[in-house]
Amino acid sequence: MRKKVYIVGAGPGDLDLITVKGLKAIQQADVILYDRLINRELLEEADEDAELIYCGKRPDHHAMNQDTINAFLCKFALQGKTVVRLKGGDPFVFGRGGEEAEALARQGIPFEIVPGVTSGVAAPAYAGIPVTHRGISSSVAFISGVSKAGDDEEAYWDHVVKSMDTLCIYMGVRKLPEIKEKLIRHGLNPSTPIALVQWGTTVHQETVTGTLDNIIERASGLGNPSMIIVGEVVKMREKLKWFERASDVRELQLSSSVV
Repeated sequence: MRKKVYIVGAGPGDLDLITVKGLKAIQQADVILYDRLINRELLEEADEDAELIYCGKRPDHHAMNQDTINAFLCKFALQGKTVVRLKGGDPFVFGRGGEEAEALARQGIPFEIVPGVTSGVAAPAYAGIPVTHRGISSSVAFISGVSKAGDDEEAYWDHVVKSMDTLCIYMGVRKLPEIKEKLIRHGLNPSTPIALVQWGTTVHQETVTGTLDNIIERASGLGNPSMIIVGEVVKMREKLKWFERASDVRELQLSSSVV
């Protein structure tokens, strides 16, 4: 690989969901700036001399702000190092990868985007929820639950509700009551199915389903990181929840071997 900056999507959490290209970039990096939600086992693939820099963000607490991250990427690249910016999910889906690429482009630094599996697709899939399904959903929107208040906010939610069959909402757990209220106010029936998937694709995955009418009570124990899925496709989960069944089989096999 050429010496440049690779902005790499690490996927949603399952170690095996990193792309081959992403893994190669990690293995050949001189410097890796990594986020909070990546699978830390990926860092074991790095060269023993590689410099690992944590720049994760939690709600209301950032280990490193975005301007500093951008500055570090440029600094190490200008030193002639191969740099990997390792981000959870996909760098261009609510990952601020575009801002990092802009900072590099302004200084004429070569970079490459390595797409990753985004949690908006992966978490529902591991929960047995297809975001599109023939006869049920032919459209899906990936939106953020964190939106800036403005004159056009009501028009935005009205458009989203009336034009999409399935909604996959990132970063929305803390605003779930507000999101529920907006969805109903703009036309969704209170009986519309909804699911929350916490720590999707990992061994800690937990899924709660319900309706807009009762999801606040049902999902009261869930926190970040969680994906919210809204739409009739949520009903498919009872037939397709393969991940939990696979986990049950593994637990049964482990118990049998102990006996």
